[in-house]
Amino acid sequence: MRKLVSEGSSVIFISHKLDEVLEISDRVTVLRGGKVVGTEVRDSVDRRSLVRMMVGRDVLLDFDKPKTEPGKTVLQVENLTVKNDKNLEAVRDLSLSIKSGEILGIAGVAGNGQRELAEAIYGLRKPVQGKVVLNDKILRHADVAQRIKGGVAFIPQDRRAVATCPSLSITENVFMKNSYSMYLPQSPFNLNTRAMHRATKELISDYSISTPSTKTQARFLSGGNLQKLVLARELSTKPCLIIAEHPTRGLDIGAMEFVYKTLLAHKERGAAILLLAGELYEIFRLSDRVAVIYEGEIMGYTPPDPSFTEEIGFMMAGSKRGEIS
Repeated sequence: MRKLVSEGSSVIFISHKLDEVLEISDRVTVLRGGKVVGTEVRDSVDRRSLVRMMVGRDVLLDFDKPKTEPGKTVLQVENLTVKNDKNLEAVRDLSLSIKSGEILGIAGVAGNGQRELAEAIYGLRKPVQGKVVLNDKILRHADVAQRIKGGVAFIPQDRRAVATCPSLSITENVFMKNSYSMYLPQSPFNLNTRAMHRATKELISDYSISTPSTKTQARFLSGGNLQKLVLARELSTKPCLIIAEHPTRGLDIGAMEFVYKTLLAHKERGAAILLLAGELYEIFRLSDRVAVIYEGEIMGYTPPDPSFTEEIGFMMAGSKRGEIS
């Protein structure tokens, strides 16, 4: 981009990543709600002032995690081996556990088995071997319904193609997993649509989803509002286990703050949370423990402390923690 500019081209750079914006731009224009909030020369703004323009208030991303004493083990993964879409082993003999009121962050370079691990735990992908145990009960492989009934929530990284049905309404997306709770007692094959719309309106308010109507198709929502819709559907049932795969990817800083606070609130409630994120700062902010994955294997565990960044880097490159001098 700098080469293009030096040759006389004009570049419009659109991004949620403030560090990139501040590094690259000569002028910065902020949009909020489809309207221009203001335009500033690069040297006259910093991250905090840009955030205030974007959100309309100060945003707090660095906050104290709620102090909860981990309870009983909710999730136990034992010797799990999973293949990817190319029929190659993506997860190799992996074991981990998460307790109630605990967030386990999985750190690693993208493509090292994170997606396959999340899908296998949720039942979307059948493992080659190993077992998944939820609250002392062994889960059947590739049985998503059993996990839903057992209180497992899944926030996948692709909110448009995987997490939602774009052509369905917000109400239909909210109840696509738990519509059984909305059948009319006198007619078990008919849904109580009034109750569904009423419950959806409450979730729209609770999760601050910006939409004209409960009947609006999901494809018309922005990325941030679509992610809030996924959170509303997955977390409103108060799950015992939450699998969060890149929950803030592509979100603006205001939506990121909302996701962080929501996940921490459920941790405080007692949920066990598996967090798979691409950014170490996000893992440090939310996690109680950090597990590093490389080519489908856990290389070791560290506390969620930036002082362990170098050690985590070695493990992300394939060194086991015991081998790092």
